[in-house]
Amino acid sequence: MLFWIVAALMTAAVTALVLTPLLRARQSAAGRAPYDMEVYRDQLAELDRDLSRGVIDERQAQAARTEIGRRMLAVADEGEREAASGAAPSGRGSRAMALALCALIPLGALAVYIPTGHPDLPAQPFASREAPPNGGPPGEVMQAIAKLEQHLKDEPGDLQGWLLIAQTYTRMGRFEDSAEAYRNAVGVSQGKDTGILSSYAEAMTAANQGVVPEEAVRTFDAVLQADPKDARARYYLALARAQAGDLRGALDRWVALAAESPADAPWLATVRQRITDTAGQLGVDVATVMPQPLPPSQAQAAPAPRTAPGPTREQMADAADMAPEQRDAMIRSMVDGLAKRLQDNPNDADGWLRLGRAYRVLGERDKATEALASGVKAAPGRVDLLTAYADALIASGGDQDTPPAPAVAVLRDVLKIQPDNPQALYFVGLDAARAANTAEASQLWGRLLTQLRPGSPEHAEVQSLLERLKQGG
Repeated sequence: MLFWIVAALMTAAVTALVLTPLLRARQSAAGRAPYDMEVYRDQLAELDRDLSRGVIDERQAQAARTEIGRRMLAVADEGEREAASGAAPSGRGSRAMALALCALIPLGALAVYIPTGHPDLPAQPFASREAPPNGGPPGEVMQAIAKLEQHLKDEPGDLQGWLLIAQTYTRMGRFEDSAEAYRNAVGVSQGKDTGILSSYAEAMTAANQGVVPEEAVRTFDAVLQADPKDARARYYLALARAQAGDLRGALDRWVALAAESPADAPWLATVRQRITDTAGQLGVDVATVMPQPLPPSQAQAAPAPRTAPGPTREQMADAADMAPEQRDAMIRSMVDGLAKRLQDNPNDADGWLRLGRAYRVLGERDKATEALASGVKAAPGRVDLLTAYADALIASGGDQDTPPAPAVAVLRDVLKIQPDNPQALYFVGLDAARAANTAEASQLWGRLLTQLRPGSPEHAEVQSLLERLKQGG
């Protein structure tokens, strides 16, 4: 009822605004002639005063009287014509039009509103209204996202699925969802892929309105321990310093990154802008600190997950419609093609990592171990390759509680590069406990425990291992 009262009042106000000029039209027309005659009389009086003061002579005064008289006659003739043409009927016409509009305006409004309006619909903030069909992603894209989300609920171990949906969320500006998807990808990859870790930390920063949160700082630190050249981690750790007030430290790190970046690196323009802005804040001449980049090198790409680009969407769609035997044959063909390419390019460490993971998915453990061993040979200092190789050795050994000696040796090398690597701390600790080296096992697991979230299953497991050590078990 309140809606209809407000609507009636608004309609009445609008109608009044429309009718007022019509109702005043006759009064305005009728009062114009007397007003003009009064003006001309004043002009004649003013003319006589000018003549008496000597401002004008008699000849000029006579000419002016003649002109004013002509205008007075014209006004008088106009008044007679209006009277003869029936001004009253014109006024009645205006009133008739006004009465018609009084009825037509509210009736027209009702005729439009009743079939389309919804007076009982609750108020809804504009920002929360559903975007029009042409204001968001196409319907088929949203359907594909929904299918992928359902697929990940059913198959939460699908790493490529988490990466795909995380990238999709990022493009849509859904940064919190993107960070959550990357977090799941980190869990599936067991935190061994520095590219995924770096993407996760970047997504957390985007979700935090561009401010690098503490968890992202820790994640980027872990990435740099595994890969000191990771440009994305270096950029954001410098940004974190700037946001903490250490502008000088941030500037030094951005300058170092720019000096070690190829001239065609896609991130270089952003880094240079940061250097310019920060130097200005510090009162430093930017010309004295801006470094020259390295020569262009198209071989170096922007920081991105080290995982290989997966199948195209068309290939994924085709695979979804295939029978299991056809799908396996397609996967086998892709894996064989990668293996053949690596024979011609044995220094492709990322390729060996992808091949090793593919063989593990296919259940071919020996081939996975061989591929990852080739990757370690191509890039001896890469922690992600070393840990993947150790994983393959442990899987081939068949017993997670007693890691084979070759895997322990690899993981000890990991600890030399990355002393707090969780995987290495855990398995080397197991080996030390098996060898009755209680002190080393306790020290390794104690460092691992500080990295685990209290209350998590992993924390409880390591805590239990430490208690058993104390009890001599």
